[in-house]
Amino acid sequence: METEYKVRLEIFEGPLDLLLYLIKRDELEIFDISLERITQQYLVYLQAFKELNIDVAGEFVVMAANLIYLKSRSLLPVDQQPPEEDVEEDDPRWDLIRQLIEYKKFKEAAGELQIRELEQERIFARIGDGSVPQVAPLHLGEVGIFQLINAFQNVLKRLDSKEDLREMFGENFTVSDKIERILQCMAGGKPIRFSDLFARMASRVEIVVTFLALLELIRLKQVRAIQADPFQEIEIAPLAQ
Repeated sequence: METEYKVRLEIFEGPLDLLLYLIKRDELEIFDISLERITQQYLVYLQAFKELNIDVAGEFVVMAANLIYLKSRSLLPVDQQPPEEDVEEDDPRWDLIRQLIEYKKFKEAAGELQIRELEQERIFARIGDGSVPQVAPLHLGEVGIFQLINAFQNVLKRLDSKEDLREMFGENFTVSDKIERILQCMAGGKPIRFSDLFARMASRVEIVVTFLALLELIRLKQVRAIQADPFQEIEIAPLAQ
């Protein structure tokens, strides 16, 4: 394995994106944030970044520190909590909730503008024809880095219940080899399921290197990750798909 290999992703989202993803994944309302749960999950993702050798921007670490601080404030004894009439305003979650609400508004507005842009790109006017142009169906939803890492963590969990035989013999895997392997799988031009990329792998090292190769291909815009619906299987497709 290439120990000095670093992944630098143009598709990397910010820490508020990660928090919104965790809230959406757990089907929680922003106002119902559990600081303990959100903080634990956030730190799990930071650990995943470390395991994948991904450079994490300082803002992710700052957010982690802020979550830990807010969590520690929420654990204060009852007699040190603010008076009843000031609880809502002094609740340590509120600054974070306000940030998330504002960020969510901008995120949704940007998404709506992107959809309109895609629709406009698919409209071709005919000169002298009064018929209404048909809008082609939009692409399947693009999958973000956090959904990919979540799927990656699920693959590792399935491996943890099996005996890791290949690891014992120290097989060597490289990102470049796995890039070639993924491209071979995509040679037919059809999308393949994310889980199928790792179906026959019995080594944590091989799974990690393959995932790094996939992230590199996405960064190079050779493949893309798509998902028909939020809870359906992620698929990897050629960029032209």
